[in-house]
Amino acid sequence: MPDDRQRSRLSSEERRAQLVALGVAALVDEPLEDITIDRLAADAGVSRGLLFHYFGTKQGLHEAIVRTARDAMLRATEPRPELAPLARLEDTLRRFVVFVADHRGTFHALVRGASAGDADVRALIDEARDENARRAIAVFLELGHEDGPLLRSALRSWVAFVEEMLDEVQPGDDRAADELSAVLVRTAVAVVAALDPVG
Repeated sequence: MPDDRQRSRLSSEERRAQLVALGVAALVDEPLEDITIDRLAADAGVSRGLLFHYFGTKQGLHEAIVRTARDAMLRATEPRPELAPLARLEDTLRRFVVFVADHRGTFHALVRGASAGDADVRALIDEARDENARRAIAVFLELGHEDGPLLRSALRSWVAFVEEMLDEVQPGDDRAADELSAVLVRTAVAVVAALDPVG
């Protein structure tokens, strides 16, 4: 537990970031809805009043935790523009698989916990899904496919399929990361191919 001298050396911004980091770490062991002001204050060795000062409410705390976890996931899976389109998509997906294997609690908070959260938390999670869909859409536009509502809807639905597949990922299985990312690329290609007119 941090002592008063340690606490006093932190700026307001650093203290808030530390509290959010503790909340994100707690996702390893418990769902988002179980992370309360009281529990986090006890873990951090600070008063409940300090948590209310920084976050206002339990919902405000949850929003900060989810935003931080979401941003960490998106940074870890940032596409590498130097790669060819499908290689870029596969590389991004492989890093997504590895992220989920290493941070299952975070992934579940972002995906499985979405329906249980309030509207603002759900909006944060939807923004991550929208970004992942945009990344996939950019790949297929670069490959010459025509943009349009059907392509965008299909690839956003594909993102939901990816989330379901990632739910089976186990920690430390690098071979599974390679195999699953390759499978997911093939499914994206198949989904987009199915949009092309027949004949």
